[in-house]
Amino acid sequence: MNKITLRQILIPSITFVIICFLWFGPINLSFFPNMIASIVIIIANYIEYKGKAISELGFQREKFTIKNILILAPLVALGLFVFYFFVLVPVITKLTGVPIDYSSFDELKGNLPKLLLTLLIVWATSGFGEEIIFRGYFMRQFVKFFGEGKISIVLNIVLVTGFFGFMHWQQGITGQLVTWFTGALIALIFYLRKYDLWFVIAVHGFFNTIAFICIYFGLA
Repeated sequence: MNKITLRQILIPSITFVIICFLWFGPINLSFFPNMIASIVIIIANYIEYKGKAISELGFQREKFTIKNILILAPLVALGLFVFYFFVLVPVITKLTGVPIDYSSFDELKGNLPKLLLTLLIVWATSGFGEEIIFRGYFMRQFVKFFGEGKISIVLNIVLVTGFFGFMHWQQGITGQLVTWFTGALIALIFYLRKYDLWFVIAVHGFFNTIAFICIYFGLA
């Protein structure tokens, strides 16, 4: 592991504070915090890494292929959703005794214009936004500070995705736990694919697309 400089400590620390202010501060930014946070992260990475601002997040040009993005990622997303819907949600719900609160998505049922608008927003804020923040930045920064040993990677995935799950508080405790576990699987994919951010953005985006289509048809 390379020696960490004061600059490499201060920049992510300030960035983290700004992101937390966007999330928990007094100003209600609706669905914009993740988009603004992503821009802040790119600027922070540019200051820290100069010409490698984008690649350090995991945007690898050679892995941005039709096969990866439009074939493999949708298949992985479908498999992940099947596991989520038929195994993870029932098991966690059984343990907590509390169903996931999907009430915030009720307006999507049978409403095609609302579905299309929501998918556009979700791809921007969740697919790109959350993956840039949690996988591209938080996980990569964790690796920078603590390395890639087995214990470090486990802690990286557990802690970062634990925070990721917590942020889905609107879905109740069951939704938070399910999101934690699902996020951990996506984080594991990110690690196993050598930090390929394009791929997990696509997986996350297609996963959400499948989920919202199910809600649209009243299947969830």
